[in-house]
Amino acid sequence: MSSASVPPPKCLRKPFVVPHRHMFGPGPSNVPPRILEAGANPVIGHMHPEIFQIMSDIKSGIQYIFQTHNNMTLAVSGTGHTAMECAIFNAVEPGESVLTAVNGIWGERAAEMAERIGARVNTIVAPPGGCFTNEEIEQALSKHRPVLFFLTHGESSTGVLHPLDGIGDLCHKHNCLFLVDSVASMGGAPLYMDKQGIDILYTGSQKVLNAPPGTAPISFSERACQKVFNRKTKPVSFFLDLSWLANYWGCDGKPSRLYHHTGPISAFYSLRESLCILAEEGLENSWERHGKVAQYFHNGLESMGLKLFVKEKNARLPTVTTIVAPPGYDWKEITTYIMKTHNLEISGGLGPSVGLVLRVGLMGCNSSKANVDMVLGALKDALKHCHKSRV
Repeated sequence: MSSASVPPPKCLRKPFVVPHRHMFGPGPSNVPPRILEAGANPVIGHMHPEIFQIMSDIKSGIQYIFQTHNNMTLAVSGTGHTAMECAIFNAVEPGESVLTAVNGIWGERAAEMAERIGARVNTIVAPPGGCFTNEEIEQALSKHRPVLFFLTHGESSTGVLHPLDGIGDLCHKHNCLFLVDSVASMGGAPLYMDKQGIDILYTGSQKVLNAPPGTAPISFSERACQKVFNRKTKPVSFFLDLSWLANYWGCDGKPSRLYHHTGPISAFYSLRESLCILAEEGLENSWERHGKVAQYFHNGLESMGLKLFVKEKNARLPTVTTIVAPPGYDWKEITTYIMKTHNLEISGGLGPSVGLVLRVGLMGCNSSKANVDMVLGALKDALKHCHKSRV
Protein backbone atom coordinates (compact mmCIF):
# COMPACT_ATOMS: atom_id res chain seq x y z
CA MET A 1 0.00 0.00 0.00
CA SER A 2 1.25 3.48 -0.80
CA SER A 3 1.82 5.91 2.04
CA ALA A 4 -0.61 8.72 2.79
CA SER A 5 0.17 11.69 0.55
CA VAL A 6 -1.81 14.25 2.52
CA PRO A 7 0.06 15.13 5.74
CA PRO A 8 -1.62 15.70 9.10
CA PRO A 9 -2.83 19.32 9.26
CA LYS A 10 -0.65 21.51 11.44
CA CYS A 11 -3.73 23.28 12.85
CA LEU A 12 -4.82 20.06 14.57
CA ARG A 13 -1.58 19.87 16.52
CA LYS A 14 -2.76 22.77 18.65
CA PRO A 15 -5.61 22.59 21.16
CA PHE A 16 -8.60 24.75 20.27
CA VAL A 17 -9.73 27.52 22.61
CA VAL A 18 -13.35 28.68 22.77
CA PRO A 19 -13.89 32.07 24.42
CA HIS A 20 -16.72 32.71 26.83
CA ARG A 21 -19.20 35.15 25.28
CA HIS A 22 -22.48 36.72 26.29
CA MET A 23 -24.75 35.18 23.65
CA PHE A 24 -27.44 37.85 23.42
CA GLY A 25 -28.25 37.48 19.74
CA PRO A 26 -31.27 35.62 18.35
CA GLY A 27 -29.63 32.25 19.09
CA PRO A 28 -27.93 30.11 20.07
CA SER A 29 -28.09 31.26 23.66
CA ASN A 30 -25.64 30.52 26.46
CA VAL A 31 -25.68 26.94 27.77
CA PRO A 32 -25.70 26.72 31.59
CA PRO A 33 -23.07 24.53 33.31
CA ARG A 34 -25.73 22.03 34.40
CA ILE A 35 -26.69 21.31 30.77
CA LEU A 36 -23.05 21.22 29.64
CA GLU A 37 -22.32 18.69 32.37
CA ALA A 38 -25.28 16.55 31.34
CA GLY A 39 -23.98 16.45 27.78
CA ALA A 40 -20.58 15.25 29.03
CA ASN A 41 -21.99 11.96 30.34
CA PRO A 42 -20.55 8.77 28.81
CA VAL A 43 -21.83 7.84 25.36
CA ILE A 44 -23.71 4.54 25.26
CA GLY A 45 -25.55 2.81 22.44
CA HIS A 46 -28.41 4.61 20.70
CA MET A 47 -30.53 1.42 20.97
CA HIS A 48 -29.74 0.71 24.62
CA PRO A 49 -32.67 0.61 27.06
CA GLU A 50 -31.22 3.48 29.09
CA ILE A 51 -31.32 5.70 26.00
CA PHE A 52 -34.89 4.64 25.26
CA GLN A 53 -35.80 5.75 28.81
CA ILE A 54 -34.10 9.12 28.27
CA MET A 55 -36.01 9.49 24.99
CA SER A 56 -39.24 8.69 26.85
CA ASP A 57 -38.39 11.39 29.41
CA ILE A 58 -37.73 13.84 26.57
CA LYS A 59 -41.08 12.99 25.01
CA SER A 60 -42.86 13.73 28.32
CA GLY A 61 -40.96 17.01 28.64
CA ILE A 62 -41.94 18.07 25.13
CA GLN A 63 -45.58 17.23 25.80
CA TYR A 64 -45.38 19.50 28.84
CA ILE A 65 -43.76 22.51 27.16
CA PHE A 66 -46.04 22.12 24.11
CA GLN A 67 -49.09 21.58 26.36
CA THR A 68 -50.21 18.55 24.38
CA HIS A 69 -51.30 14.96 24.92
CA ASN A 70 -50.19 13.94 21.42
CA ASN A 71 -48.61 10.50 21.39
CA MET A 72 -46.66 11.39 18.23
CA THR A 73 -44.17 13.61 20.05
CA LEU A 74 -40.40 13.36 19.64
CA ALA A 75 -37.20 15.26 18.92
CA VAL A 76 -35.73 15.29 15.42
CA SER A 77 -31.96 14.89 15.13
CA GLY A 78 -31.06 18.31 13.74
CA THR A 79 -31.85 22.00 14.20
CA GLY A 80 -35.16 23.79 13.72
CA HIS A 81 -34.80 23.65 9.93
CA THR A 82 -34.81 19.85 10.21
CA ALA A 83 -38.10 19.92 12.10
CA MET A 84 -39.56 22.34 9.55
CA GLU A 85 -38.67 19.92 6.76
CA CYS A 86 -39.93 16.95 8.79
CA ALA A 87 -43.31 18.63 9.14
CA ILE A 88 -43.63 19.66 5.49
CA PHE A 89 -42.10 16.53 3.94
CA ASN A 90 -44.43 14.23 5.88
CA ALA A 91 -47.65 16.24 5.71
CA VAL A 92 -47.50 17.32 2.05
CA GLU A 93 -47.43 15.35 -1.20
CA PRO A 94 -46.41 16.63 -4.65
CA GLY A 95 -49.17 18.66 -6.29
CA GLU A 96 -50.98 19.48 -3.06
CA SER A 97 -51.73 23.07 -2.07
CA VAL A 98 -49.79 24.75 0.73
CA LEU A 99 -50.39 28.20 2.19
CA THR A 100 -47.64 30.02 4.08
CA ALA A 101 -47.91 33.23 6.06
CA VAL A 102 -44.86 35.36 5.29
CA ASN A 103 -44.03 38.19 7.68
CA GLY A 104 -40.35 37.38 7.97
CA ILE A 105 -37.76 34.87 6.83
CA TRP A 106 -39.33 31.70 8.25
CA GLY A 107 -42.44 31.90 6.11
CA GLU A 108 -40.15 32.37 3.12
CA ARG A 109 -38.14 29.28 4.08
CA ALA A 110 -41.27 27.15 4.58
CA ALA A 111 -42.57 28.19 1.16
CA GLU A 112 -39.30 27.22 -0.49
CA MET A 113 -39.22 23.83 1.23
CA ALA A 114 -42.76 23.09 0.05
CA GLU A 115 -41.92 24.21 -3.49
CA ARG A 116 -38.91 21.90 -3.59
CA ILE A 117 -41.09 18.83 -3.04
CA GLY A 118 -43.53 19.84 -5.77
CA ALA A 119 -46.31 21.45 -3.74
CA ARG A 120 -48.43 24.26 -5.14
CA VAL A 121 -47.44 27.08 -2.83
CA ASN A 122 -49.37 30.27 -2.17
CA THR A 123 -48.46 32.98 0.31
CA ILE A 124 -50.07 35.76 2.25
CA VAL A 125 -47.57 38.52 2.93
CA ALA A 126 -47.35 41.15 5.65
CA PRO A 127 -44.59 43.76 5.87
CA PRO A 128 -41.75 43.04 8.33
CA GLY A 129 -43.06 43.73 11.82
CA GLY A 130 -46.66 43.05 10.82
CA CYS A 131 -49.26 40.36 11.55
CA PHE A 132 -52.30 38.85 9.84
CA THR A 133 -55.91 39.09 10.96
CA ASN A 134 -57.96 35.93 11.24
CA GLU A 135 -60.19 37.34 8.50
CA GLU A 136 -57.22 37.63 6.12
CA ILE A 137 -56.19 34.09 6.93
CA GLU A 138 -59.67 32.69 6.37
CA GLN A 139 -59.99 34.47 3.04
CA ALA A 140 -56.73 32.86 1.88
CA LEU A 141 -57.79 29.43 3.18
CA SER A 142 -61.07 29.70 1.30
CA LYS A 143 -59.35 30.87 -1.88
CA HIS A 144 -56.42 28.45 -2.06
CA ARG A 145 -57.88 25.41 -0.23
CA PRO A 146 -54.51 24.19 1.13
CA VAL A 147 -53.85 20.91 2.92
CA LEU A 148 -51.39 22.76 5.18
CA PHE A 149 -51.16 26.31 6.54
CA PHE A 150 -47.80 27.47 7.95
CA LEU A 151 -47.45 30.30 10.48
CA THR A 152 -44.52 31.43 12.62
CA HIS A 153 -45.45 32.11 16.24
CA GLY A 154 -42.20 33.87 17.16
CA GLU A 155 -40.71 35.50 14.04
CA SER A 156 -37.12 36.05 15.16
CA SER A 157 -36.12 37.96 12.01
CA THR A 158 -38.64 40.73 12.71
CA GLY A 159 -39.41 40.37 16.43
CA VAL A 160 -43.11 39.57 16.01
CA LEU A 161 -45.16 37.35 18.32
CA HIS A 162 -48.15 36.32 16.21
CA PRO A 163 -51.57 35.66 17.82
CA LEU A 164 -52.74 32.05 17.43
CA ASP A 165 -56.24 31.96 18.91
CA GLY A 166 -58.94 30.89 16.48
CA ILE A 167 -56.62 30.02 13.60
CA GLY A 168 -56.65 26.29 14.27
CA ASP A 169 -60.45 26.28 14.13
CA LEU A 170 -60.37 28.14 10.81
CA CYS A 171 -57.91 25.62 9.37
CA HIS A 172 -60.04 22.68 10.45
CA LYS A 173 -63.16 24.33 9.08
CA HIS A 174 -61.41 24.36 5.70
CA ASN A 175 -60.01 20.80 6.07
CA CYS A 176 -56.46 22.08 6.47
CA LEU A 177 -53.67 21.21 8.91
CA PHE A 178 -52.23 24.02 11.05
CA LEU A 179 -48.40 24.02 11.24
CA VAL A 180 -46.69 26.40 13.68
CA ASP A 181 -43.01 27.31 14.05
CA SER A 182 -42.26 28.12 17.70
CA VAL A 183 -38.45 27.97 17.58
CA ALA A 184 -37.99 31.49 19.00
CA SER A 185 -41.06 31.58 21.24
CA MET A 186 -41.35 28.19 22.95
CA GLY A 187 -40.95 28.58 26.72
CA GLY A 188 -40.86 32.37 26.46
CA ALA A 189 -44.47 33.12 25.50
CA PRO A 190 -47.79 31.34 26.15
CA LEU A 191 -48.66 28.63 23.65
CA TYR A 192 -51.13 25.74 23.99
CA MET A 193 -50.88 23.16 21.21
CA ASP A 194 -54.05 21.21 21.99
CA LYS A 195 -56.25 24.11 23.10
CA GLN A 196 -55.24 26.26 20.12
CA GLY A 197 -55.87 23.49 17.59
CA ILE A 198 -52.30 23.26 16.33
CA ASP A 199 -51.74 20.10 14.27
CA ILE A 200 -47.96 20.20 13.93
CA LEU A 201 -45.71 22.19 16.24
CA TYR A 202 -41.92 22.31 16.44
CA THR A 203 -39.17 24.22 18.18
CA GLY A 204 -35.40 24.15 18.60
CA SER A 205 -33.09 23.26 21.47
CA GLN A 206 -30.85 26.34 21.38
CA LYS A 207 -33.16 29.22 22.31
CA VAL A 208 -35.15 29.35 25.58
CA LEU A 209 -34.24 25.72 26.30
CA ASN A 210 -30.55 26.76 26.45
CA ALA A 211 -29.33 23.41 25.11
CA PRO A 212 -26.72 23.19 22.33
CA PRO A 213 -28.12 23.32 18.79
CA GLY A 214 -28.85 19.93 17.25
CA THR A 215 -32.21 18.61 18.47
CA ALA A 216 -35.65 19.85 17.47
CA PRO A 217 -38.80 18.90 19.42
CA ILE A 218 -41.85 18.25 17.25
CA SER A 219 -45.38 16.95 17.77
CA PHE A 220 -48.16 15.78 15.44
CA SER A 221 -51.88 15.75 16.29
CA GLU A 222 -54.07 12.73 15.54
CA ARG A 223 -55.51 14.70 12.63
CA ALA A 224 -52.01 15.26 11.25
CA CYS A 225 -51.12 11.59 11.72
CA GLN A 226 -54.19 10.56 9.72
CA LYS A 227 -52.89 12.67 6.83
CA VAL A 228 -49.27 11.53 7.17
CA PHE A 229 -49.95 7.81 7.42
CA ASN A 230 -52.45 7.72 4.56
CA ARG A 231 -50.13 9.17 1.93
CA LYS A 232 -50.16 7.85 -1.63
CA THR A 233 -46.41 8.44 -1.95
CA LYS A 234 -43.46 8.00 0.37
CA PRO A 235 -41.99 11.14 1.95
CA VAL A 236 -39.09 12.49 -0.09
CA SER A 237 -36.68 12.11 2.85
CA PHE A 238 -35.86 8.73 4.38
CA PHE A 239 -34.11 10.41 7.29
CA LEU A 240 -37.23 12.44 8.17
CA ASP A 241 -39.85 9.76 7.37
CA LEU A 242 -42.24 9.92 10.33
CA SER A 243 -43.05 6.21 10.18
CA TRP A 244 -39.40 5.43 10.91
CA LEU A 245 -38.99 8.22 13.48
CA ALA A 246 -42.19 7.13 15.25
CA ASN A 247 -40.76 3.64 15.65
CA TYR A 248 -37.37 4.86 16.90
CA TRP A 249 -39.10 7.06 19.49
CA GLY A 250 -41.56 4.36 20.57
CA CYS A 251 -44.58 6.29 19.31
CA ASP A 252 -46.05 3.63 17.01
CA GLY A 253 -47.07 1.03 19.60
CA LYS A 254 -44.89 -1.69 18.08
CA PRO A 255 -43.11 -4.06 20.49
CA SER A 256 -39.64 -3.58 19.01
CA ARG A 257 -37.67 -0.67 17.61
CA LEU A 258 -35.74 -0.93 14.35
CA TYR A 259 -32.50 0.83 13.54
CA HIS A 260 -33.18 4.00 11.57
CA HIS A 261 -30.28 6.33 12.36
CA THR A 262 -27.76 6.86 15.13
CA GLY A 263 -29.38 9.36 17.44
CA PRO A 264 -27.22 12.19 18.86
CA ILE A 265 -26.78 10.61 22.29
CA SER A 266 -24.96 13.50 23.98
CA ALA A 267 -27.51 15.95 22.57
CA PHE A 268 -30.31 13.82 24.07
CA TYR A 269 -28.65 14.14 27.48
CA SER A 270 -28.50 17.92 27.11
CA LEU A 271 -32.07 18.21 25.84
CA ARG A 272 -33.43 16.12 28.71
CA GLU A 273 -31.64 18.34 31.24
CA SER A 274 -32.89 21.53 29.58
CA LEU A 275 -36.47 20.25 29.70
CA CYS A 276 -35.93 19.33 33.35
CA ILE A 277 -34.81 22.89 34.18
CA LEU A 278 -37.83 24.42 32.43
CA ALA A 279 -40.17 21.99 34.20
CA GLU A 280 -38.61 22.92 37.55
CA GLU A 281 -39.23 26.62 36.94
CA GLY A 282 -42.70 26.00 35.51
CA LEU A 283 -43.98 27.16 32.15
CA GLU A 284 -46.14 29.94 33.56
CA ASN A 285 -43.23 31.30 35.59
CA SER A 286 -40.96 31.21 32.55
CA TRP A 287 -43.54 33.02 30.40
CA GLU A 288 -43.96 35.67 33.10
CA ARG A 289 -40.21 36.16 33.58
CA HIS A 290 -39.55 36.58 29.87
CA GLY A 291 -42.43 39.04 29.57
CA LYS A 292 -41.27 41.19 32.50
CA VAL A 293 -37.64 41.22 31.39
CA ALA A 294 -38.67 42.15 27.84
CA GLN A 295 -40.77 45.06 29.10
CA TYR A 296 -37.89 46.24 31.31
CA PHE A 297 -35.62 46.09 28.25
CA HIS A 298 -38.09 47.93 26.01
CA ASN A 299 -38.51 50.69 28.60
CA GLY A 300 -34.72 51.07 28.79
CA LEU A 301 -34.34 51.27 25.03
CA GLU A 302 -37.04 53.92 24.73
CA SER A 303 -35.47 55.95 27.54
CA MET A 304 -32.27 55.99 25.43
CA GLY A 305 -34.22 57.40 22.49
CA LEU A 306 -34.13 54.15 20.52
CA LYS A 307 -37.24 52.90 18.74
CA LEU A 308 -38.75 49.43 18.76
CA PHE A 309 -39.36 47.95 15.32
CA VAL A 310 -42.68 46.28 16.19
CA LYS A 311 -45.14 49.08 16.83
CA GLU A 312 -47.90 47.11 18.57
CA LYS A 313 -46.90 46.19 22.13
CA ASN A 314 -48.86 42.93 22.21
CA ALA A 315 -47.18 41.78 18.99
CA ARG A 316 -43.62 42.09 20.37
CA LEU A 317 -41.76 38.82 20.83
CA PRO A 318 -40.48 38.72 24.43
CA THR A 319 -37.48 36.53 23.57
CA VAL A 320 -36.02 38.44 20.61
CA THR A 321 -36.30 42.24 20.50
CA THR A 322 -35.92 44.15 17.24
CA ILE A 323 -34.61 47.71 17.56
CA VAL A 324 -34.87 50.14 14.67
CA ALA A 325 -31.32 50.57 13.37
CA PRO A 326 -30.16 53.94 14.79
CA PRO A 327 -30.20 56.56 12.00
CA GLY A 328 -26.77 57.67 10.84
CA TYR A 329 -24.96 54.58 12.13
CA ASP A 330 -23.67 51.52 10.35
CA TRP A 331 -25.35 48.62 12.17
CA LYS A 332 -22.38 46.35 11.40
CA GLU A 333 -20.04 48.78 13.13
CA ILE A 334 -22.28 48.75 16.22
CA THR A 335 -22.45 44.95 16.48
CA THR A 336 -18.71 44.60 15.79
CA TYR A 337 -17.82 47.22 18.40
CA ILE A 338 -20.03 45.58 21.04
CA MET A 339 -18.52 42.15 20.34
CA LYS A 340 -14.94 43.46 20.48
CA THR A 341 -15.35 45.79 23.43
CA HIS A 342 -17.94 44.00 25.57
CA ASN A 343 -17.55 40.37 24.43
CA LEU A 344 -21.28 40.42 23.79
CA GLU A 345 -23.18 39.24 20.73
CA ILE A 346 -26.14 41.08 19.30
CA SER A 347 -26.97 40.90 15.61
CA GLY A 348 -28.38 42.79 12.68
CA GLY A 349 -31.46 41.87 10.71
CA LEU A 350 -32.16 38.67 8.80
CA GLY A 351 -33.98 38.23 5.50
CA PRO A 352 -36.48 41.06 5.03
CA SER A 353 -35.19 42.92 8.11
CA VAL A 354 -31.54 43.19 6.97
CA GLY A 355 -30.34 46.77 7.40
CA LEU A 356 -33.50 47.74 9.26
CA VAL A 357 -32.92 46.44 12.78
CA LEU A 358 -30.62 45.32 15.54
CA ARG A 359 -31.74 42.07 17.19
CA VAL A 360 -31.22 41.20 20.85
CA GLY A 361 -32.17 37.78 22.22
CA LEU A 362 -32.60 37.25 25.96
CA MET A 363 -33.75 33.65 26.27
CA GLY A 364 -33.89 31.10 29.04
CA CYS A 365 -31.12 31.69 31.58
CA ASN A 366 -30.14 34.85 29.68
CA SER A 367 -33.49 36.49 30.36
CA SER A 368 -32.69 38.67 33.38
CA LYS A 369 -32.70 42.35 34.29
CA ALA A 370 -28.95 42.18 34.97
CA ASN A 371 -28.37 41.10 31.38
CA VAL A 372 -30.68 43.85 30.13
CA ASP A 373 -28.55 46.39 31.98
CA MET A 374 -25.44 44.89 30.37
CA VAL A 375 -26.93 45.20 26.87
CA LEU A 376 -28.16 48.76 27.47
CA GLY A 377 -24.71 49.77 28.73
CA ALA A 378 -23.06 48.22 25.67
CA LEU A 379 -25.45 49.99 23.31
CA LYS A 380 -24.87 53.36 25.02
CA ASP A 381 -21.13 52.84 24.71
CA ALA A 382 -21.39 51.87 21.04
CA LEU A 383 -23.53 54.86 20.13
CA LYS A 384 -20.98 57.08 21.86
CA HIS A 385 -17.92 55.66 20.08
CA CYS A 386 -19.15 54.48 16.68
CA HIS A 387 -19.13 56.83 13.71
CA LYS A 388 -22.35 58.75 13.11
CA SER A 389 -22.98 60.41 9.79
CA ARG A 390 -25.33 63.31 9.25
CA VAL A 391 -28.80 62.07 8.45
